[in-house]
Amino acid sequence: MELRQLEYFVAVAESGSFTRAAERVHVAQPGVSAQIRRLERELGHALLDRSGRTVTLTDVGAAVLPLVRAALGSVESARRTVEEMAGLVRGAVRAGMVVSCGIMDLPELLSEFHSSYPAVEITLSEGNSDELISSLVDGRLDFALVGYAGAEPEGLSVRVLADEPLVAAVAASDPWYGRESVPLDELQERGLISLPPGTGLRGALDAACGARRPRIAFEASAPPMVITLAQRGLGPAILAASMVSGLHAVRITDPSPHSRLAFAWRTEGPHSPAARALIGLAENHVTTI
Repeated sequence: MELRQLEYFVAVAESGSFTRAAERVHVAQPGVSAQIRRLERELGHALLDRSGRTVTLTDVGAAVLPLVRAALGSVESARRTVEEMAGLVRGAVRAGMVVSCGIMDLPELLSEFHSSYPAVEITLSEGNSDELISSLVDGRLDFALVGYAGAEPEGLSVRVLADEPLVAAVAASDPWYGRESVPLDELQERGLISLPPGTGLRGALDAACGARRPRIAFEASAPPMVITLAQRGLGPAILAASMVSGLHAVRITDPSPHSRLAFAWRTEGPHSPAARALIGLAENHVTTI
């Protein structure tokens, strides 16, 4: 009994025709017929009734068909297992992360992954969240740590690590020093210090302000420089609450913009065995944070 004989039998049983079955398995029709006859001789019973215009199952064939399908399914599972193990030996994974993220140490996660799968090639790139999300959707990245505001990015699955309010962080010389909160309307009267468009924080600020765009006096590509500019008394810095260091955090109200930081990967489309292993490790980290 050979696997191809079982495959041909299922193809004929499902299509009701030797001709259509031959097209399905990409073999000449006489070859399909010959292999099924050999299978029937080996089993000692006819599996198919060829007397009508459509090929049908005999009673024995109907009883055997579920067992044959199960056997072929087991073979396919074994093949996938071998392929996945091979992929974890010689695979590759492409990761990305937002610039200067201090909440989650992605390099530490990648180091743990490398310890478990030392032969997998890992690449890591930094960028703004919009760039990373686009790369995930396009398949240029397998996995990324991104920031976003509002609904989950379309086409991606996410595991949220942090959901934080934005604050206006000011130095001791600022008129707002000592205040607990400031309404968004009043915030928009000031020249602000912010990360550039494309980042999760800036997206949250722009979304809250709507058509009335915020006045951005200074832009910096990374939070440390935003903090430094605010410490020099150049205005309020728009940051997530956990980023504030050496400054006084003033809550933004009416409304209070929020930014999320999350692991993200493409919901649909092929995931390599290495990428799936990294996603599984990341999800385990989320449950332990």
